[in-house]
Amino acid sequence: MFVGRFEHSLDPKGRVVLPAAFRERLAAGGYVAKALDGCLAVWTPEDFEREAEEMVDKAKRGDISRRALRSLSSGAAFVKPDTQGRIAIPSELRAFAGLEHDVIVIGAFTSVELWDAARWEAVDRSGDALLSEPS
Repeated sequence: MFVGRFEHSLDPKGRVVLPAAFRERLAAGGYVAKALDGCLAVWTPEDFEREAEEMVDKAKRGDISRRALRSLSSGAAFVKPDTQGRIAIPSELRAFAGLEHDVIVIGAFTSVELWDAARWEAVDRSGDALLSEPS
């Protein structure tokens, strides 16, 4: 399971360091793709396959648009950490997520999410507000 919050920066080549806690599960590589709320998600190959199958099933049922499915699949890229734990984020994915310099890397249980720092702060505040509401 991926959990935690980490602050990193993109290097001039568009790479971000994966937190040490996440590297073992992604050592053989994984898939980075567009995700909900304007972030990027990194999945292990097995979890990405499961996610893709769920998306295909949802598209067949009409629960999601085939355009969303195409956007996910066409933008996905295989990434493998280098010896320093960095993964290269393709430029079109960096543009989608607004990643320019400061990146927040979070564990989202089944995936790792990469957020623009300012966008993350807004999303996190909203999530905190929901968690503090009485049930």
